[in-house]
Amino acid sequence: MKDIEKIREQFPITKSKVFLNHAAMSPLPKPVAETVRKCVDEFSNLGTTSIEWNNGGKPFFAKLVRAEPQEIALVENTSTGLNIAANVLCYPPGSKIVTTDLEYPSVVYPWLRKSLGVKVHYVKNIDGKILLKDIEKAVDDKTVAVAVSHVEYVNGFRHNLQALSEIAHEHGAYLIVDAIQSAGAMQIDVKRDNVDFLTTACYKWLLSPPGAGYLYVKKELIEEFEPPFVGWASVKQEIFETIDFWDIWSLRLSETASRFEVGSPSFISLIGTTEALKIFLDIGIENVERKILKLTDYLIKTIKNLGLKLQTPEEQQCRSGIVNLKIDRPQEMVEKLSHKGIIVSARAHGLRISPHFYNTEGEIDKLADAIKKG
Repeated sequence: MKDIEKIREQFPITKSKVFLNHAAMSPLPKPVAETVRKCVDEFSNLGTTSIEWNNGGKPFFAKLVRAEPQEIALVENTSTGLNIAANVLCYPPGSKIVTTDLEYPSVVYPWLRKSLGVKVHYVKNIDGKILLKDIEKAVDDKTVAVAVSHVEYVNGFRHNLQALSEIAHEHGAYLIVDAIQSAGAMQIDVKRDNVDFLTTACYKWLLSPPGAGYLYVKKELIEEFEPPFVGWASVKQEIFETIDFWDIWSLRLSETASRFEVGSPSFISLIGTTEALKIFLDIGIENVERKILKLTDYLIKTIKNLGLKLQTPEEQQCRSGIVNLKIDRPQEMVEKLSHKGIIVSARAHGLRISPHFYNTEGEIDKLADAIKKG
């Protein structure tokens, strides 16, 4: 990636820390922090802001995942988006959901509620990978949805969404995707992959403040579903743009994905997120992905040279921005590294390392040296 030093100037954290923990919560780039600060100051002093709303950044996120703006709804976080998807579907007697044993709780919990009366089937991983043949065996005509993370949070295994959608749709099921570990790190094309629902918060790889997220709903499906919660944001825009009084005698839901919105979103968070999305669109998500995979390639080779065991699949098609290495007393190592200004996480009895496009091979060398010294 060209002008890496210029890019790193936009990340003040690089002056004091080696931050390799973007799968958790990311530091804000300078333009994002400045935009949020300006917004807060203007609201404090003027009661309003001069920063453009840009529909909460919907057009920018839509472009990032190759969707249309009208297919995007604002949500507070990934869990909210997943719960919306879970609660709009119908579950005939004997219905089941297919997921995996690598999932983050939010991907599974919405379907464990007794009120839905749905069985959850877990496809077991084989050496940290979910095999398509095992998904195929699990999905049948009683399956309502396949619910997975695009990238698994524990070890970075990346699913083939196009293959999963083909399996799901063959049985009349929906594909529901948690993209929090891929949006901002990996290329996403919801049209090519024929995804039905995709949702993400933005505080990880999308380098944004917490409280901002998006839900994609395939346009052909939007009007099929009645939202589980409704409010002023759920209805057609003209209802409150062209009349003096709200229509409180009828419910005319929006024909766009905004029907799944309820009320006022985290305005300041979304203004910051919009600024972050501009960074990704300016650099190009394909360039971001290329740099991240180059760094994780280097990281994997470095780990092997240390004689440590990987818990992340090495096949290129399975890879993402997350690398997990097996290590004794990982939490203790995380704390030791933190004292040296190197930030990673402890997950699955190992160290989870997640570099972004502004990181360097030199920073990975510092991590490896620190691990070696214990």
